[in-house]
Amino acid sequence: MPSFSINPDIRRAQTISKEMYLSTEVFEASKEKIFAHAWQFVGDVDRVGDAGSVWPFTLLEGYLNEPLLLSRDAENRLHLLSNVCTHRGNLLANEPCKTNQLRCKYHGRVFGLDGKFQFMPEFTEVENFPTEADHLSQLPLFQWGKLLFSTLNPQIPATAYFAEMMQRVAWMPLDLLEFRPDLSKDYKVEANWALYCENYLEGFHIPFVHNSLSKVLDWGNYTTEVFRYSNLQLGIAKHEEACFELPPESPDFGKKVAAYYFWVFPNMMFNFYPWGLSLNLVLPQSVGQCKVRFLVFEWDAAKRNAGAGVGLDQVEIEDEEVVQQVQRGIRSRFYQQGRYAPQHEQGTHHFHQLLAEFLG
Repeated sequence: MPSFSINPDIRRAQTISKEMYLSTEVFEASKEKIFAHAWQFVGDVDRVGDAGSVWPFTLLEGYLNEPLLLSRDAENRLHLLSNVCTHRGNLLANEPCKTNQLRCKYHGRVFGLDGKFQFMPEFTEVENFPTEADHLSQLPLFQWGKLLFSTLNPQIPATAYFAEMMQRVAWMPLDLLEFRPDLSKDYKVEANWALYCENYLEGFHIPFVHNSLSKVLDWGNYTTEVFRYSNLQLGIAKHEEACFELPPESPDFGKKVAAYYFWVFPNMMFNFYPWGLSLNLVLPQSVGQCKVRFLVFEWDAAKRNAGAGVGLDQVEIEDEEVVQQVQRGIRSRFYQQGRYAPQHEQGTHHFHQLLAEFLG
């Protein structure tokens, strides 16, 4: 597999090798080396709002393809479980439902909503049964407001990924967020997932690509702050454009903040606007293709028609066009690596350093 190394001095660094976006070997290795270790969005608490609720889903469908389910037991406790029966591997739940137990439709094995084995017909003569291996695997759950996250390999605590973002916007009414499926959408992008992420991570292209954003954001005051596993691009409003009404306890009090653009490694974008949150998930599909999922959560629908949070579909189309052209362009025998603009591409430089670190 290609090796990657990024100079920590952005003034001297070259961008990551184009093999990151073209190598099938790198794409496959990233499943375990990057995505299995990272924390991922799994849903919101309203998916299982009542005791006895079960919601099956696939984590990173098309890539990790891990069958999981959210459940809320009779004691109102949330659980994130493997959706695979420990007998012969059958899927347990195929659609959201209300129940008091999980029963496999293949051979009748029964589990509680906490994942604990309860009963199996015709197993009275089996020795040393049941064991811990007969329970459903339980994954860690990290909750922030209504949002739920998990990881397949919990070596790094969730706070290492989310702490800076949580502290920065602690004043926001996250508990009031309501998911809007009618405003949410998936986009198919003919480009590597990492290309899409690095495009998001710099405002350098805004004046050249996004005419609508340029009209509402003061690009001269656009800043990037880098943390360990995340970073923030702070969008400042031009003139009298819509912005947050920041409380005195906010570290940004006194600024005309139009948008908080938080990125969390490797593939999550939290775009906070005065009306709510546009959560963007980049889902790898193949070396040269990804799916971008826009999930809209509102707390003030009346503010949706003003400021940087307007016309997100158009911004997405403009980004798609650029990254798809880059995916074609990097196949050229005349391109290997580029350089960074030190004042505007700190986020992309940070992302490339993390990719090199995780890929070893």
